[in-house]
Amino acid sequence: MAYPDHLLARGEQIMLHKHPTMKVLAFPILWFIVIIGGGFALAALLRNDSNHTWWWIIIAAVGVILLFILCVVPFVKWRSEHFVITTRHVFFRTGFFQRREHQIPLGRIQNLETNVSFWGRIFGYGDLTVESAADQPLAFYNVAAITKVQGLLNQLIDDDRGRGDGLSDSGRYNRSAPDDRADEGAGEGAGERVGDRAEERVEEFVDDREPPRRRNRPEY
Repeated sequence: MAYPDHLLARGEQIMLHKHPTMKVLAFPILWFIVIIGGGFALAALLRNDSNHTWWWIIIAAVGVILLFILCVVPFVKWRSEHFVITTRHVFFRTGFFQRREHQIPLGRIQNLETNVSFWGRIFGYGDLTVESAADQPLAFYNVAAITKVQGLLNQLIDDDRGRGDGLSDSGRYNRSAPDDRADEGAGEGAGERVGDRAEERVEEFVDDREPPRRRNRPEY
């Protein structure tokens, strides 16, 4: 399962998933060209030597070591560094053999700070520092499209706080609703009792005003 799918909550969506800017691979690519080109050129110069086979083996061994240190290791480091923004969190993971991970809820982010160098302004990358309520400030280096990333974070933070305010308002409304229904029910019950009493009084009044029935007098 790709990172960070196994860490997402229900309904949480990934809005941005980035590695550091390709600028960090500029020197590894340059070293790759130099090592490969220099190795072939040196092997061609030594092809007429009587021990050229041994020289070629040495050149190949040295070239493999240099390629691993100067090219493969930086590429693996770049590939294993993740910067992920979701609808609820900011995730960061780095390291291949020894990993370091951070997970910051959007609701705890208090400040965003960016540091863009001269070359960063030209190529559109920079460093982003996230200050949260509980943890120490966390810096993300060589973030590509730093302006868009900061704007996206600001929007998601506002949306997350808006959802929190909406839930609290809804909770207050739901808590007051039963009281309103109880008051309404009590008012209806009192009205029914008053109506019954009024009907009883009217009936008594009618009975009092009704003239006595005329009795048949006996005839003599």
